[in-house]
Amino acid sequence: MGKDAKVESKNQTCIPQETEALVEPAPVCDAARNGIWRTRIRVKARNLSRSTQFVIAAAVILGLTMFFVGKLVSARIESAAVNSAAEAGAQYMDTFLEPFVQELSRDNKLSAASVQSLDRLTESRSLKHHIVSIKIWRADGTVLYSTNKAITNHKFPMDEITQALKGKVVTDLEELSQDENEFERKLNLPLYEIYAPLRDSSTRKIIAVGEFYEKADSVKREINRVRQQVWAVVGAATLAMLTLLFFIVRRGDKIIQRQQVALRLRLMEQTRLHISNTELQHKMSTATQEFSRINELTLRRIGADLHDGPAQLLTLILIRLDDLAENCSAVDQESLETIRGAATDALREVRDLSRGLALPEINDLSLVEELQLVAQRHEQRTGTKVTLTLGPLPEAAPLPLKLCLYRFVQEALNNAYRHADGEGQVIQAQYIDEVLNISVRDGGPGMAADAMLLETSGRTRLGLAGLRYRIESLGGLFSIDSSASGTSVNAQFKF
Repeated sequence: MGKDAKVESKNQTCIPQETEALVEPAPVCDAARNGIWRTRIRVKARNLSRSTQFVIAAAVILGLTMFFVGKLVSARIESAAVNSAAEAGAQYMDTFLEPFVQELSRDNKLSAASVQSLDRLTESRSLKHHIVSIKIWRADGTVLYSTNKAITNHKFPMDEITQALKGKVVTDLEELSQDENEFERKLNLPLYEIYAPLRDSSTRKIIAVGEFYEKADSVKREINRVRQQVWAVVGAATLAMLTLLFFIVRRGDKIIQRQQVALRLRLMEQTRLHISNTELQHKMSTATQEFSRINELTLRRIGADLHDGPAQLLTLILIRLDDLAENCSAVDQESLETIRGAATDALREVRDLSRGLALPEINDLSLVEELQLVAQRHEQRTGTKVTLTLGPLPEAAPLPLKLCLYRFVQEALNNAYRHADGEGQVIQAQYIDEVLNISVRDGGPGMAADAMLLETSGRTRLGLAGLRYRIESLGGLFSIDSSASGTSVNAQFKF
């Protein structure tokens, strides 16, 4: 590590490194750059239209498919052309070479006369126009005759003549890299070699293998011409398919884009309506709570007015009746007692009305304490028994809900006392999955169908219709279950 290495490490500013780790900052920077490029490519790909993305994907898939199809067809055409040439070459072998190798069935070498005849044959113009070299192989891999006299009677590997010894015609267009092909390589011509079995004319037994090298110019030109035609057809078909698919997908993409715009506008409208509905619901909830508060204040004022007005006047009437009773005769005494009884009943009912309308302070009470309080007040007022069956309840609740629950239980217990003589009075309440269920049951004879909807006599009662409106104004559910074994008034709130 010299001065140059230190300068190079200072220039690497992609990621801070320790002083000792000055050796390989570049891979970290390259990884960061690669990550940035991949991110950019993904972003650009997402920004492309669906039709463009489809065409790119289809071009890759169809291009690869057609490429392999073209390669396969070209290979098949090349194989067919070479095999055709091989068959023609085999005919050359049968016609020109087999007559000169018949002696190999009796001897393992060619005679001088046969060699001279083969030399004259290879020098003929008609044959020399196509064929540049000839070899005759013995079954053990020895070259018995060759245009290149240097390899005559030399033995070479048998890899290439093995299939020909089995009776097959073998053709090869590959490069001539074997040792016995030195002469053919020096010609610098495109050649293909053909191996064909040479048989005994009488027994048809393979006695040698003939090999000749034919000029491949015309064959290659034909193969290239057919290959170009194949690739032109494949390319045209691929381009036509891509064009057709592009217009189909582009049309569908435009439809999808129009639908997306319509859906986006509809979603914006739905969002606007949702916001508007939320605001309206908030206003309704606020108005309902304010109405509940004002209603309670009104009831308290009415209760206070009853207590301070008619109740005081009735009390004064009773006092004056007591004064008059001292100076009245026996007949008048009886009339005064009747008046006193009526005034006493009226005072008791006015006080009951006043107590029923005046709501105790429940701001600081939990729901359990509130239900215990309303049950206790009812027991004190009526001398009946109320059973509390309470499950888990939240510690805190909104004041309008607490006011509603108090009035609901109070009115339901009043109805149970009037219509069922306070028999089997039970308050049940539980809070499960953010839902508060509360019911007031009695063991009376049940209610008539019309009485389950509205009560006609009012006085201190709010009535079932009033209870329903009070509960539903806070978003709750109100229901009544009544049978010969009793009545249950139910309320449900979610908060």
